[in-house]
Amino acid sequence: MAMKTSSTSCSLLNSLRFSTAITVSKKSYYHYQATQLRNHNCLSPFPSFSSTFPRNYNFPGKCLHVNPFSAFSSSSGHDSQNPPRDLAVLLEVDGVLVDAYRFGNRQAFNVAFQKLGLDCANWTAPIYTDLLRKSAGDEDRMLVLFFNRIGWPTSVPTNEKKAFVKNVLQEKKNALDEFLASKDAPLRPGVEDFVDDAYNEGIPLIVLTAYGKSGDRIARSVVEKLGSERISKIKIVGIEEVERSLYGQFVLGKGISSGVDEQLATEARKAVSAQKQKIAEEVASMLKLSVDMDTSSPESLDKIVAALRAGAEYAEKPVRNCFLIAGSQSGVAGAQRIGMPCVVMRSSLTSRAEFPSANAVMDGFGGADLTISKLRHSQW
Repeated sequence: MAMKTSSTSCSLLNSLRFSTAITVSKKSYYHYQATQLRNHNCLSPFPSFSSTFPRNYNFPGKCLHVNPFSAFSSSSGHDSQNPPRDLAVLLEVDGVLVDAYRFGNRQAFNVAFQKLGLDCANWTAPIYTDLLRKSAGDEDRMLVLFFNRIGWPTSVPTNEKKAFVKNVLQEKKNALDEFLASKDAPLRPGVEDFVDDAYNEGIPLIVLTAYGKSGDRIARSVVEKLGSERISKIKIVGIEEVERSLYGQFVLGKGISSGVDEQLATEARKAVSAQKQKIAEEVASMLKLSVDMDTSSPESLDKIVAALRAGAEYAEKPVRNCFLIAGSQSGVAGAQRIGMPCVVMRSSLTSRAEFPSANAVMDGFGGADLTISKLRHSQW
């Protein structure tokens, strides 16, 4: 009897999978997710469709639309033969579209020094490189090392050095943001050809501006350097797009109406938190330790996960079929959490960093480095 039931379920699932017209209302979707939460006490992977995705937004070429139930189906025999992937590509901005630290970071510090009236401070390329090496890239430490060497401004009392450093870093960030938004900040070599290749092969390309050091507004100004024609070929996912996504509405509680929907969203968040606590207690029990810990994720990582989930929704692909091209450790961590393949694009800031959880590490676009063809045929 059990085998018969399983066979019937598989038959029903397959018929749903290959249906040419499936309509799922938001209410039934929430009900389905809540049922899964109650039965399994964990958050199941979200389907890759999005009711918020513009229906008139079509990627040309061979782009295949994955139906809502494909995320729950088993792999076919063709998958085992490793054919070219039906994929989507998600791009970070910082360190990927533009290497701001190579061209603007040192100059941004000098602008900050000038604005604060620190005429004695001017970082030449050798000074900047030396401080970068000795501080392992920690900018707070760079400033402390520098002023310990030349002497602190007489107007800065000893107990206010920390506040002084924070003020310099804020002015430096403002100067770097202005540089990124200007025409002086070039895109990384090869990125335009990469975008064109993705378009020509019908691969959805999502640029993530929802997180990053530069912020959503500055990141969008960087994307504009691609030109209006290329921008029309991609989808930009910023803070607003994340909040409009199903993941943003359901899990983050953005835009959900009060009543049943709100209760379901609360239930989802509680279930996830309970599952994390349960895992922590089981590990502690194995180690014969007591557990009294906060298992919630840092807010920044939650934002990254939300952006990655939303990106997959807008691309209409399962998470496992989306490659994140990351320029930061935090992006790699977010991709690892949800099982999204990740390729790191090294920049001047991360040239010496290690990324053990990434599927691959590249130095740039094109040639022997990252290409669409390599992503399609990757064995990573």
